[in-house]
Amino acid sequence: MIEEKKSLNFIEQIIEEDLANGLPKEKLRFRFPPEPNGYLHIGHAASICLNFGLGLKYNAPVNLRFDDTNPAKEEQEYVDSIKQDVQWLGFEWDKELYSSDYFQQLFDWTIELIKEGKAYVDNQSSEEMAQQKGTPTEVGTNSPNRDRSVEENLDLFMKMKNGEFEEGSHVLRAKIDMEHVNMHMRDPIMYRILKKHHHRTGNDWCIYPMYDWTHGESDYLEQISHSICTLEFKSHRDLYDWYVDQVYDPSLLRPKQREFARRNLSYTVMSKRKLLQLVEEGIVNGWDDPRMPTISGLRRRGYTPNSIRKFSETAGISKRDNVTDVALLEHCIKDDLNKTAPRVMAVLNPVKVVITNYPEGKDEILTAENNQEDENAGFRDVPFSREIYIEKEDFREEANKKFFRLKLGKEVRLKNAYIIKAETCIKDENGEVIEIHCTYDEDSLSGSGTEASKRKVKGTLHWVSIKHAVPAKVNVYDRLFTDEAPDGHKDKDFKEFINPNSLQVINAFVEPSLKEAAILDRFQFQRMGYFCVDTESTADSLVFNRTVPLRDSWAKMGE
Repeated sequence: MIEEKKSLNFIEQIIEEDLANGLPKEKLRFRFPPEPNGYLHIGHAASICLNFGLGLKYNAPVNLRFDDTNPAKEEQEYVDSIKQDVQWLGFEWDKELYSSDYFQQLFDWTIELIKEGKAYVDNQSSEEMAQQKGTPTEVGTNSPNRDRSVEENLDLFMKMKNGEFEEGSHVLRAKIDMEHVNMHMRDPIMYRILKKHHHRTGNDWCIYPMYDWTHGESDYLEQISHSICTLEFKSHRDLYDWYVDQVYDPSLLRPKQREFARRNLSYTVMSKRKLLQLVEEGIVNGWDDPRMPTISGLRRRGYTPNSIRKFSETAGISKRDNVTDVALLEHCIKDDLNKTAPRVMAVLNPVKVVITNYPEGKDEILTAENNQEDENAGFRDVPFSREIYIEKEDFREEANKKFFRLKLGKEVRLKNAYIIKAETCIKDENGEVIEIHCTYDEDSLSGSGTEASKRKVKGTLHWVSIKHAVPAKVNVYDRLFTDEAPDGHKDKDFKEFINPNSLQVINAFVEPSLKEAAILDRFQFQRMGYFCVDTESTADSLVFNRTVPLRDSWAKMGE
């Protein structure tokens, strides 16, 4: 059998071309450069999987470098969460680095640029500078401060560094070309004054380099061969190259920036600013709320590292912006958990069933298969007794031929147990069924080998013995937004599309084996969906989160 060769994505094609043109393979080095101003989300997972995946493919080191140039928004909490997420996804970085590691080197280079007449201090207002910038179709005009002398610029820049000016009063700009077709090249800002405490450098600096000045130079210092960014940085590539050109030593490797489209997902938002709004306004319960698209939220909801890596691989990378259907992500976790998650029984909307001909006071231990998809998953004990819970929607007094669950006068099989027949039911004053009386066929125990056990009945129900049932809180999560593109409406706030039914809290009953479940253990509640033990669950107070229902909308779309 000939093994199918996987086609290369366009980033891999670029790398292969560079290797063919003489780049030594040992010079390959990649990086993942998050800004620690929020928790990582499923879009960042695409970049993580791409960069670290390239490292694995080419046996090349990958740096984890934090772009910590804005102390107003960055926190150590975010640094810690990012490291946890990358490790949880199964990746290891070569070096843990920070843009702040290079603050002194960047400053020293900046002094040289000022001396070469390639940078100047501007004390105009941001509105004045924006007006002079021009438009994509109209050239910009020079700042009146553009031709300051080297000595004056050095003096003003040192005063900026020494904290002698207020925030927003002065900036340092690169002197490039105010008539350049690319607006990013029209004398971009290199430094601004920020009198804020930095999570690593403390109060050592009150001027901070801009992302564009920091990014390429950090890549150069780390000798990154391929600096892979999202598509919005494509227009910044000219500036990236210009900055690197100012410090480039031909004896060293020159980094190359290339771009791919960021991952957009339907029924969610990917802006960290908007996700922070959801957190700060209490619309969700923190960054790791299972309704959030954050990696920590997906982890708490029950997603596996393998499912997220598979999703990133299947969705692929593109040169053009597009939206990936969230149903693909759900398909990936269902496919993974179908192979790995133990099957257990839980009743979310219970109604009492009394098996009238089953001996009172009798208990028996039945054997249940943990996962028919995994021959090594083994079996477990499940207690059975005269009174059980089933799902309320699994019973009707009368129903048509297409209803294969329990109805009066008809039989169903209880999973891993007996065939029962509904005889009568009891209702409350509102006409709601509160108790169903059934009889059972004593010889019909599943797996017993008797003729009765081999009888075919169309319906099979899950159940829980009332005497042994363990109460549990179950969080049934739905999509956080009702609209496919909640932030795609210019005239509406994205929060207008918040789904009021994104969380339903249910008091359920589960089989006793789940008392031993550990935090983040994942299970299939038979016929109900996949569920995960929540981080706030305890032995005395079980809490489960629904990861995803059993119905696979992506597979149906595929058909």
